[in-house]
Formats: sequence, C-alpha cells, structure tokens
Amino acid sequence: MSDIATTPKPDNNHANTTPAKQPTAVETTGGSDLLTDHGKTSIADSVVSKIAGVAAREIDGVHAMGGAGARVIGAVRDKIGQTAHAQGVAVEVGERQAAIDITIVVEYGVSIIDLAQGVRDNVIDRVERMTGLEVTEVNIDVTDVFIPGTDVSSEEDTRPDPPRVQ
Repeated sequence: MSDIATTPKPDNNHANTTPAKQPTAVETTGGSDLLTDHGKTSIADSVVSKIAGVAAREIDGVHAMGGAGARVIGAVRDKIGQTAHAQGVAVEVGERQAAIDITIVVEYGVSIIDLAQGVRDNVIDRVERMTGLEVTEVNIDVTDVFIPGTDVSSEEDTRPDPPRVQ
C-alpha cells in the first residue's frame, strides 16, 4: 500500500484513489509566514529594531533607551525633530527568528524585575505579530535609574539658576 494519503473520488465507485491535496499557500515551518508560493518576504534588522524600541517604550517605568552616549545623541535628535525609535536596541534577524537586546534606564521606584518582564512580553508580542518572526530571546540591560530632579539633560530649562545673593 502507498504512503500517500488518498481520498476516493466522490462521483464513482471505482477503487481508484487520488492523492490528497497538499497545502501550498504558505510555508509555516518554524511558525513563520514569510515564505509563500508567490515569493519571500525579508524583514530588515532596522524594522525589527524600531518595532522593539517602540514596544519597549510603551511600558510604564521605562525612562529612556540606550546607554549614556546614545541618550546624548538622542537628545540632539529630539531637539531637531527626529526620533530614534531603535535607540538602545540591537537585533539579530534570521529568515524565521529574531534575537533582541535592549538597553534601558528605569524610573526610580519601579520593580526592575516586573518592568523587564513587561518589556520582554510586549516586545515579543509586537515583533511576532507584526513580522511573523519567532522571537527567540529578549535580553534587557538596565544601565541606570532615573531619579527626578537629578538629570539636568531631561529638564526643560537647562539654564543655571540665578544667583541667590547680589
């Protein structure tokens, strides 16, 4: 007997069988819908970085993204009206999977463990839903804690205080 799955023809009683129709629309190996009969969709690292950066910023308690140098450059970009959505995000993207590293500054008083898990869950959800890639890991590096009133670079008015005596 053949290993091919067969189904009888509905309009006759002969012993002839035909092979079952195989799904051909989308290859779903590894949970990815990126390779179809009609072509391949490639997603650039920068696209995944931006999605991950925006997803991380959606979580309350994330004060800033990136290390000190990246935040200085980001502040300059903000002043001229450009936003670096991928700041503080590094990704490695394959054909079906992505690994993501995120560097953040947290707000004082926030549970870092809970915040990291919230960021991780949101990044995985957004990247997987928007790209079809399987996120294999999200590593989070907390490099600083923001304490209100101590970070001059984030204050609106950065001019020095006037002298208290004359």
